[in-house]
Amino acid sequence: MTLKFLGISGSLRRHSCNTGLLRAAQQQLPAEVSLEIANLSNVPLYNADIAEKPEAVTQVFAQLEAADALVLACPEYNYSIAPALKNILDWASREPNNALLADKPVAILGAGGGMGTSRAQYHLRQVCVFLNLHPLNKPEVFANAFAGGFDAEGNLIDAKLIEMVAEQMRALAVWTERLKK
Repeated sequence: MTLKFLGISGSLRRHSCNTGLLRAAQQQLPAEVSLEIANLSNVPLYNADIAEKPEAVTQVFAQLEAADALVLACPEYNYSIAPALKNILDWASREPNNALLADKPVAILGAGGGMGTSRAQYHLRQVCVFLNLHPLNKPEVFANAFAGGFDAEGNLIDAKLIEMVAEQMRALAVWTERLKK
C-alpha cells in the first residue's frame, strides 16, 4: 500500500533550507511512500471574517485531506514557530471536527541557527497536542542552516543530515502504518 505524505514548510523563501529538508525527504522516502510539498506562498492570514476560502487555502486543504501523514519543516523565528506554518494549521483547524488534522501522524524537522530549530519544534509539539496530531518522537532532525550542510539554493548536501532525514522518513512510514491499525 502506498502512503501519501504532505510536506509543509514554514518558510516562504525560494532558497529556504527548511524547504530543502522537504526536498531531501522526497529523495529519501521508502519505496511505498510519496511526498508532495504544499505551497503556502499565497495563503492569507487566517481571518474568521473571510467568508469564502481563498483558492490557495482550498488547494492545501485538498492536499491535507489526501495525506496519510504530515512532514512539517519548522523554521524558528524568535524562539517560536514561523507564522506561515502556524497560519496554515490555524486555517485547517477551523474545519468541522478538525477533520483535516485530527489523528494524523506527523514528523517535524527544521533548519536554523546554532541549535537548529529545537525551541520552535518543541513549541510546535505543543500545538500538535491541541490539534490532535500525533508527532513522531524519534528520530529528531535539528539542522544548523549555517554550518555548510546546505548549498546556496537551500538544498541539503550534508551526508549525515541526509541520512537523518531518511531515517526519520522510514520511522514516519512505520508510525503511520501503526496508527492506521
